[in-house]
Amino acid sequence: MLTKLNESEAVASCERCWEQEIVPALHDYIRIPNKSPAFDPAWRENGHMDKAASLLEAWCKAQPIPGLKVEVVRLGNRTPLILMEVPGKTDDTVLLYGHLDKQPEMVGWRQGLGPWEPVREGDRLYGRGGADDGYSGFASLAALRLLHEQGVPHARCVVLIEGCEESGSPDLPAYIDALEGRIGKPSLVVCLDSGCGNYDQLWTTTSLRGLLQGTLEVSILREGVHSGVGSGVVPSSFRILRQLLSRIEDERTGRILVDALHVDIPQERVSQARAAAEVLGTTVVSELPWVQGAGPVTGDVAELLLNRTWRPALSVTGAEGLPPLASAGNVLRPTTKAKLSMRIPPRVDPKAAATALKEALEKDPPYGAQVRFHVSEPSPGWDAPATAPWLQAAVSKASKAFFDRPAMGIGEGGTIPFMAMLGEKFPQAQFLITGVLGPQSNAHGPNEFLHLGMGKKLTCCVASVIADHAARAR
Repeated sequence: MLTKLNESEAVASCERCWEQEIVPALHDYIRIPNKSPAFDPAWRENGHMDKAASLLEAWCKAQPIPGLKVEVVRLGNRTPLILMEVPGKTDDTVLLYGHLDKQPEMVGWRQGLGPWEPVREGDRLYGRGGADDGYSGFASLAALRLLHEQGVPHARCVVLIEGCEESGSPDLPAYIDALEGRIGKPSLVVCLDSGCGNYDQLWTTTSLRGLLQGTLEVSILREGVHSGVGSGVVPSSFRILRQLLSRIEDERTGRILVDALHVDIPQERVSQARAAAEVLGTTVVSELPWVQGAGPVTGDVAELLLNRTWRPALSVTGAEGLPPLASAGNVLRPTTKAKLSMRIPPRVDPKAAATALKEALEKDPPYGAQVRFHVSEPSPGWDAPATAPWLQAAVSKASKAFFDRPAMGIGEGGTIPFMAMLGEKFPQAQFLITGVLGPQSNAHGPNEFLHLGMGKKLTCCVASVIADHAARAR
């Protein structure tokens, strides 16, 4: 039996598997509008989530992996979860994670593209959810298939594909508890739902930000009144909302003014950001779809990376109470609502941060207006534990073998609730957090694409690391 992955054979086999099996399946997957429950409250009745789960279940069951078990688990009215188990040569466990639910359509897709119709242009497969992260279930089994084709031993592997990550994973804790005995205690967790700084090397995620979301509601009147009568007497609900936002964010710099949302950035993460800035250069800025003449908050790339990984940041993602322009009469509106999305750094207590944010917005309301900040369940950030020498060596070897370039570590500005949950539940586990969300891939936005070349190489890297995981104790 071989103990080392033959890299050239792995590349050739992975190419065949992706082109002949995974890409066609991803085309079918992209066509399913299985939006996460937060964006499709009628997901059960619509049936799209079950359709997506059935597609992945059928593909996985067809894989020629000895002892493979595939099951769609359903707990009550929760979103389905796909559980896969592959026996190994050791009693150790590797846990691989991904999700199959999607963000909503979003406007702005360029002509010829759309969220639910796959379009391939070279190495780019456009469509909602392919990169974030419908590919993960396929790639996870493809990596294990590479090992079995070559007879390379590995630990027992468990694959979890959840159905509500884009809603903050509210169903996942119940599944983790219910399946605790079947999951075991993983010593390695592989997550394929993250990003990459470029498509030229293997990137590992060193940290993730948390997320606070809520609706800020300002009411000053019981009903709208003629602006000729009310303006100058009644303060605009929109102006009050502007004042409240200025309590929590410096509108000139974007700095968040609530101390409870900040942490001291570890020096190791500062050094990693500087190293990543050297590799990525101005692509950190140029990858974004700026309008003509626009630019970033600073020209210091390392600071930009720290801003989006270790500092809080506010986005106003929606509003109510504002009529469409065509219907906007001369009326002083009674109420303005805004959806606030606050990214928070790792190591910040999300509940304490939510309390501090709510207090800052609601205390001493201007003009005695009714001000309410309704907070949804906050999600914590995550900071990777110290990397074991064997994993550092395995990641470096995999990147060199399949990209011919060194591996890099970088923080990510997004949130994967599962990572914080697992980090707390399995404090001794090592983590390989990676993904295909690189420059211009635009997850959650228009023109999302999966970089197929990156997906293929990443599949080989995962197989290589799992092989080295099994060999580390021998």
